[in-house]
Amino acid sequence: MALALVLGMAFAKTSNSECVQCHEEVTPGIVHQFHEGKMGNNAYMPLDCSNCHGAAHHTMDDADKATFPTPDTCAACHADKVQEFRAGKHDLAWYAMKTQSAWHAQPAEIVKDGYTGCSGCHTIGRKGYIGAEAGNTGPLKYDGGEEMSHYKYGNAQCDTCHTRHTFSKAEAQDPRACSNCHMGFDHPQWEMYMSSKHGIIWDHDGNKGWDQGGRAPTCQTCHMPNGNHNVETAWGFLGLRLPTKENVQKLADSVNDAALKANLEKLAAALPSGHYVDLDDDVQWTLDRALILQANEILDENFQPTERFFEIVVQARAARGPERFNELRLQMKQTCQQCHSKSYVDKFFISADKVVKDADHEFAKAIAAVQGLYKDGILKKPEGWKWAPSVAQYYDNMTPIELDLYLIYMEYRQRAFQGAFHASRDYSHWYGWAPLNETVNRILYEAKQMREEYEAKKQ
Repeated sequence: MALALVLGMAFAKTSNSECVQCHEEVTPGIVHQFHEGKMGNNAYMPLDCSNCHGAAHHTMDDADKATFPTPDTCAACHADKVQEFRAGKHDLAWYAMKTQSAWHAQPAEIVKDGYTGCSGCHTIGRKGYIGAEAGNTGPLKYDGGEEMSHYKYGNAQCDTCHTRHTFSKAEAQDPRACSNCHMGFDHPQWEMYMSSKHGIIWDHDGNKGWDQGGRAPTCQTCHMPNGNHNVETAWGFLGLRLPTKENVQKLADSVNDAALKANLEKLAAALPSGHYVDLDDDVQWTLDRALILQANEILDENFQPTERFFEIVVQARAARGPERFNELRLQMKQTCQQCHSKSYVDKFFISADKVVKDADHEFAKAIAAVQGLYKDGILKKPEGWKWAPSVAQYYDNMTPIELDLYLIYMEYRQRAFQGAFHASRDYSHWYGWAPLNETVNRILYEAKQMREEYEAKKQ
């Protein structure tokens, strides 16, 4: 029935020649790309421009009547892949961008319809999800297309990887398809991959990955096993995971301060139960992670979940609980074990986990130092800010010491642990771990100086 419906759509719309005759003159590149791809060169299921753009547009004067596709359009033929995509992290990219405090202060051409900054990559996410900012602290809701209607372009999503109008599957399977977004300042996975043995072998073997008869895995081999469009990993982009009930309770048992103990026990009661495979959180790591969550506006000064907890952790899924983390970790290990021994894979992952742990500990030192400056009145919360210090304010932080804190979070810590997982040694050390420690030392020194100057002024 579904096939008959699609075929009916194909033949019921404006004929292919009517569209082509005009667009061969107006946009010949698009016509060539369409006919080069399977959609425009498929005798079994001939498709017409109107399948995606509607049948209302006939002349240059009514071009605004042409509709623009969304994944729902693609679902007419690719329902399984759209379903996988909707269940995955890429579909949440636009919403995740909007959960960041810094987003709200930036010009539209950077974060909204200009698509020149954050939105240029985050447009792979669906517009219109309603979260905690709008008072919804439950599952994400969808506005039915209201936010989409304010954007003429950027709602297709699928064309981020299967670029129009060829919509090539081979292109989307190439790691270079990922490089447009997964590169640069905050997440240079492309550079890490290409400088690793995996990337070198892929390039040497004529850009053929393990799935295409080559020797090396590609981004898609590891992050989209069997073509699954979910695209989710255990640690995720930010290297965060939820502390568990058991983790936080152990931390509560270790403190002597009655008020702090009560707050931690209250937090423990709200968290999932369980243990993480390979390297679980110990007492110190739980505290380090709690400080990082505070700096992300996810926990408040009393270690209680804020409304941002629902936006970032629950709804945008920026951190995993033990059940999902362990499931994704096993899935990735099984992929790696197609080429490497189980013992090697286990050791590799634990080693990379320890990089996250060590980086978290150094980062937490810096957070605690800056938090102390706020607590003692040496730094003042900027007007209009609900939380401070806040790495979620990015480069809008107003003091050098807080800008350094943001750089640790968005650049150096990212490169340390992501480089470790991508087997890019120089990125992990000299672009990650080294500047992370350098900047932590600078923050501790500057905090000491600021405190001494503050005390001297009081005398």
